[in-house]
Amino acid sequence: MKHITATIVLFTMTMTSFAQTYTMPSEELQHEGTWLQWPHQYEYGVIYRNRLDATWVAMTQALVVGEKVHIIAYNAAEQTRITNLLSSASIPMANIDFFIFKTNDIWIRDNGPIFVIDSNGNLVIEDWGFNGWGGDYNFNHCNPIPTSLASAVGMPLVNLNSVMINEGGAVELDGNGVLMATRSSILSQTNPPGIFSIRNPGMTQTQAENIFTQYLDVTKFIWLDGFYSTDDITEAHIDGFARFANGNTIATMNNIDLTYWGLSSIDITTLFNATDVNNVAYSFTILPLTQNDVTTAYGLNLGYKGSYVNYYVGNTVVLVPNYNDPNDAAANSIIQTLYPTRTVIGIDCRNLYENGGMVHCVTQQQPTASASTGINDNSKEEIKVGQNVPNPFNQTTTINLSLSTTANVQITIYNSLGQIVSKSTNSNYSTGNHSLTISADNLQNGIYTYMVTIDNRNSLSGRMVVSK
Repeated sequence: MKHITATIVLFTMTMTSFAQTYTMPSEELQHEGTWLQWPHQYEYGVIYRNRLDATWVAMTQALVVGEKVHIIAYNAAEQTRITNLLSSASIPMANIDFFIFKTNDIWIRDNGPIFVIDSNGNLVIEDWGFNGWGGDYNFNHCNPIPTSLASAVGMPLVNLNSVMINEGGAVELDGNGVLMATRSSILSQTNPPGIFSIRNPGMTQTQAENIFTQYLDVTKFIWLDGFYSTDDITEAHIDGFARFANGNTIATMNNIDLTYWGLSSIDITTLFNATDVNNVAYSFTILPLTQNDVTTAYGLNLGYKGSYVNYYVGNTVVLVPNYNDPNDAAANSIIQTLYPTRTVIGIDCRNLYENGGMVHCVTQQQPTASASTGINDNSKEEIKVGQNVPNPFNQTTTINLSLSTTANVQITIYNSLGQIVSKSTNSNYSTGNHSLTISADNLQNGIYTYMVTIDNRNSLSGRMVVSK
């Protein structure tokens, strides 16, 4: 049996003193696919639809390289129209499938299914309540989507409609037991005159936390007050200005830009003082706003700047909202440092932004059932890679590898900045079971990411933590 010794560490797995019923895997873990609700004409008209098509085509084109794309079309005629759009763009259809359901809108992150893993390791759909961002917009078609999809794909359903209104963009999870959110987008408060967006009337913060603990497997909460605004129907969704990356990093804006976005000085202080489940301070990656106010592709100046924080992490790509702005390149480059094993692709979302959201708002990941282990699954059945054990560790940890054919295997280790700190020799392994030993001798305490590369093409990532 061969052993590879390397300097490594990885993402903190959820550390709780008791087993949770449901766990929501990190967006950064392996996807089975991504879900999209395609724009249509039946709520806002043909011009609205046509102005958004190009963004959906671009997202689909980028994603199909590394995962399936599940498209919800309003009806059969729309499916045909979408198929023609994709064919005209020379996008292969092998990784694309369609589901016919009526929808009001495009924001599947908020109204769509939340995929979780139950205590037996089964993939389950959670259907949280959705009421059109507090009753601001029609939601009669969008609200049933998770239940409809569960029936269509034959997946178990947890119906939470009577438990809590919760939009997916309102919560950020670090994958290690921490949830970050704004009270304004989840809890009902006394709203300013003229703003009547109510999600969960009478619900206390403690009640909300208990629900999130049970159904998302989180034990620590970072609450910001957020804000109410006639310009933001979400009432300050967290994914517009602060995102978890690599477990121990928060991607956000600087103080001036956060103030521009609408946050109070108290919220900004709370954000930058945030700590993880082990009370270790997060690292921060600062993204700019656009340099200029965003102008749509058809020439309308929106009168406000755009955020790059609302990006989406796919299996092989990271989709970043772009605005034909001088800061697009800078933002793309910064985000690339956070995800060195994925390719950053800028998605023109100028017309989408006119309607209140960006790339993350219109995508929803479906993880593989193995995603809860923190190790990316591989599509080839003959390759099996287990999560490192123990995790956390202070001396050594072991990854078990099973091969049905001979293969070259290499381990690369990244720190929280995406920098390579160790790379093993690309060694040939025979058919059978192998144990890859990783040493923490030369590492400081912290969170790391490792990548297992097989035959220079099959990359399986994992996360672990060194705690000496």
